[in-house]
Amino acid sequence: MSAEYGADQIQILEGLEAVRKRPGMYIGSTSSRGLHHLVYEIVDNSVDEALAGFCDDIHVTVHKDNSVTVVDNGRGIPVGINHKAGIPAVEVVFTILHAGGKFGGGGYKVSGGLHGVGASVVNALSEWLEVTIFHEGKMYHQRYERGHAIYKLKIIGDCDPKRTGTMVSFLPDKEIFEETVFDYDILKQRLREMAFLTKGLRITLKDEREEEVVEKSFCYEGGIKEFVTYLNRSKTALYPEIIYCEGEKDGVVVEVAMQHNDSYTENTYGFVNNITTPEGGTHVMGFRNALTKTFNDYARKNKLLKDNEQNLSGEDIREGLTAIISVKIEEPQFEGQTKQKLGNSEARGAVDSIVSNQLTLFLEQNPSVAKIILEKSILAQRARDAARKARDLTRRKTALEGMSLPGKLADCSDKNPENCEIYIVEGDSAGGSAKTARSRATQAILPLRGKILNVEKARLDRIYSNAEIKAMITAFGTGIHDDFDITKLRYHKIIIMTDADVDGAHIATLLLTFLYRFMPELIKQGYVYLAQPPLYKIEKNKKVWYAYSDEELNKVLTEIGRDGNNKIQRYKGLGEMDAEQLWETTMDPEKRILLRVVMDEESSSELDLTFTTLMGDKVEPRREFIEANAKYVKNLDI
Repeated sequence: MSAEYGADQIQILEGLEAVRKRPGMYIGSTSSRGLHHLVYEIVDNSVDEALAGFCDDIHVTVHKDNSVTVVDNGRGIPVGINHKAGIPAVEVVFTILHAGGKFGGGGYKVSGGLHGVGASVVNALSEWLEVTIFHEGKMYHQRYERGHAIYKLKIIGDCDPKRTGTMVSFLPDKEIFEETVFDYDILKQRLREMAFLTKGLRITLKDEREEEVVEKSFCYEGGIKEFVTYLNRSKTALYPEIIYCEGEKDGVVVEVAMQHNDSYTENTYGFVNNITTPEGGTHVMGFRNALTKTFNDYARKNKLLKDNEQNLSGEDIREGLTAIISVKIEEPQFEGQTKQKLGNSEARGAVDSIVSNQLTLFLEQNPSVAKIILEKSILAQRARDAARKARDLTRRKTALEGMSLPGKLADCSDKNPENCEIYIVEGDSAGGSAKTARSRATQAILPLRGKILNVEKARLDRIYSNAEIKAMITAFGTGIHDDFDITKLRYHKIIIMTDADVDGAHIATLLLTFLYRFMPELIKQGYVYLAQPPLYKIEKNKKVWYAYSDEELNKVLTEIGRDGNNKIQRYKGLGEMDAEQLWETTMDPEKRILLRVVMDEESSSELDLTFTTLMGDKVEPRREFIEANAKYVKNLDI
């Protein structure tokens, strides 16, 4: 093979071609996530107008053909000629990469968009995009197709002289995206989040695709204080007030809102210029420092901690805390293009000093709240000590020290984790047939007795002393919490295999809650799967078919003919299958169906809320959730 590789093989991608060639570099991926990203890019531009104080109303509409329109009442993209490019500024924004008003020049103090790629990327990845600008009583309009302007910017009519703003409509390109159908719920979550973070801004989302047009408006005068109330709605708050700190230092505008609840998990979310930072960064570190220092100082001063007692750790104080940290910075530096982690050192100092000063003041004025928080923290500290002792017992020691793998685990003989998989099976009966059926070299089986502990409602010490959870931690080998080390994972596929009934689904949910709360990395890196056992076995003239849903059953019956020779068996559980059937249907890597469990880091606040709603103590939010989602239920035995 002698392919020519000379000077002419080096391609130069002009303008927006580069985006169409490598879309993932600009929007992260071409899956559903990238598709929704297009909307955020346009909305972000409107939100930046709101942050600059010129816009208070944004309308987002999803049309029947899956095109989207975003209208705002900001200043409108400038329509004058940009002298450097020799074309109107609006055309520069939509057709030239790295062009925007956020590089300095005084148009924007703070903004989420930084690289000047947002609008032009959306344009490059759309079949068509149309922009209309309302300016000085005139409507200016231009259309683009796959990034190229179809005609010059023209005036298409008059409007109210007072009306200003921009309207952008676009249709994502089917050649680029694997999926071109927008998910209303995903958009709703993100737009709600944006409305919380910009107080007083109204964002309306409208979906015209259904028979009944759905429309929802978000506007929160209380801003992030209301965000905390929203996130805590399925938990019980320990005190009614929401602790709120705001201020500016070193050019960083800081807003923090927080409240403790009766759960045992911490939910802290950081935002920079309204962009979520799932990996945290300097602003979150500054907040945690301030919290730990302030509460310990207060506890010492007011004798809630005795002289001989050790300081409370940050973890103890943050048990059951819901907090939003929102900072606005003129020149944010993110680590990585995806903007997942803030790197500005001044953010740390600014958040630390503002939160320290205002929190100290709050605690002195509200001693009863301070006492409630510190009592919870001291309990958490004791539980953590108890948990540590329990954990030291559960840590896997080497063979010399005699702590072996859990007795019920049938391990595989291959020692390379990449080849190995572990099946977590409910009950010994299914475990027995799974042990017989498995491929001994690469498949391990861990049967669990009954339902495991619901970790959403339990403290660490109880969790560590639970035999079933202990068996899982030991079998996986990674440790949990601070000891978690993904390199020690013994199996690269963790497969949850439960019956296809209500109890099976419940067990799978309990297991997922445990993995999400204590080993989220396993889900993030795609090691967790759900097995799909068949629902029916159809026999006819000594031939056998398996069906995994009612639709499949109907399909098979239509193919083979519906007569008296058909023997149909409905599997209630895995224990009903013999080893051979189990292998054929659910365990044979060639034939089985596995569903990979994934999570989207950008919507982590919503994910936490879902787990708390479904698995927490409060019944009311759970009922609301069930009522709203009952129509989507499948495979229900009635």
